[in-house]
Amino acid sequence: MTLALRTPRLPLSEISLPALGAYGLLGLPLAFVALPIYVHIPKLYADFGLSLSAIGAVLLLARIWDALIDPLIGVLGDRWGRRRAAIFAAVPLLAAGFLGLLHPPAGEASAARLLAMLLVVYLGYSLATVNHHAWGAELSTHAHSRTRIVAVREAFALLGVVLAAALPAALGATLAAGLVRMSWLFVVILLLAAAALLIVPQVPVKAAPAVLGALTQALLRPRFQRLLGVFALSGIAAAIPASLVLFFVSDVLQAGPHAGGYLALYFISGAAGLPVWVWLARRIGKLCAWGAGMALSILVFVWAGTLGAGDLMSFALICVLSGLALGADLALPASVLADVIEREGGGAGSYFGWWNFVAKLNLALAAGLSLPLLSWLGYVPGSAEAQGHVVLAWVYAGVPALLKSLALLLLWRLRAGIEGDSVISACEVFPARAGI
Repeated sequence: MTLALRTPRLPLSEISLPALGAYGLLGLPLAFVALPIYVHIPKLYADFGLSLSAIGAVLLLARIWDALIDPLIGVLGDRWGRRRAAIFAAVPLLAAGFLGLLHPPAGEASAARLLAMLLVVYLGYSLATVNHHAWGAELSTHAHSRTRIVAVREAFALLGVVLAAALPAALGATLAAGLVRMSWLFVVILLLAAAALLIVPQVPVKAAPAVLGALTQALLRPRFQRLLGVFALSGIAAAIPASLVLFFVSDVLQAGPHAGGYLALYFISGAAGLPVWVWLARRIGKLCAWGAGMALSILVFVWAGTLGAGDLMSFALICVLSGLALGADLALPASVLADVIEREGGGAGSYFGWWNFVAKLNLALAAGLSLPLLSWLGYVPGSAEAQGHVVLAWVYAGVPALLKSLALLLLWRLRAGIEGDSVISACEVFPARAGI
């Protein structure tokens, strides 16, 4: 039996702190640009006079495009191998598309223009995101160092989300005015973050096989299939309450004006919890730490389902705890994926292309399943009917608790097949048994 040579493990200092910060900084503008598209664009273009049906159709088409191009971008990134150059190519697309979205000429806020600008923004966003994530997976050969890299990137991303949520109201008397000023600030932040990448080390990337072969190569890897299944189930569970939280705060808690504060508390708690999950992953293994995060989410969801009108402090604590659990979802799955890529071989871009495709599909499925389910069960937004509030609480909290439980069970059953050798830190509290 011949033993294959393994890449030697380098110390945690293999990537310097300045380079680590410079790499993670790009996560801020990438998260910054995403939130207004999902939250503000529908209201903005409705104010411009576009019909809700037209806006909905455009957003659906643009999001399908956004998801479908990720795997192809990942494969092409592997074949080209120049992550920084690919991100630099995305910068003008992101800047021009975002400015075009928020600065429509008078009388030209048409569905065609909205679609065109969204396609440009999504192309730039996917080109930057897939290559940025793949680059992070390639920056280190040390399993724990990869967790730190992902955690730093996601901490900047959470800061970007908080800024994008708070700035429109702070920068302008109206939503349109605030978004216009924010768009110019975004361009400045994007350029600074892109320039910071010049100090991040380049990593040689093996040339990928032909495009069609590379597209299917990652999906045929059993270890990646198992991990992707857990990630998809857990992601849908997290996306459902994200889609329904404003309804829950407004109708169940009767605290609509506090929704922004709750969201800020949630994201700040997520950022604060990232170092905890990095430390815990090093102590008990990444999969075990991820499972602990899922267990915390389940408990929090169950508690949230028992709340009613006036339970404001309880929901604030729930936001803190669920934010902490969010840190595990942000820091650990992508780090485990980076370990799987090292074990399986192949280009990181193709893996992260499919990974991002599933992440975006989760968001679409969460809204596409939860909203019709609420309507079918009789919930009417803004209604004072108690039965509708019970239905909303059950879908907001009960369905995610069930899905997270299934994801945790799947992770438990498949952990041996995901962990493989010592590439991924084994779960030291509940060791995986071969053959599960």
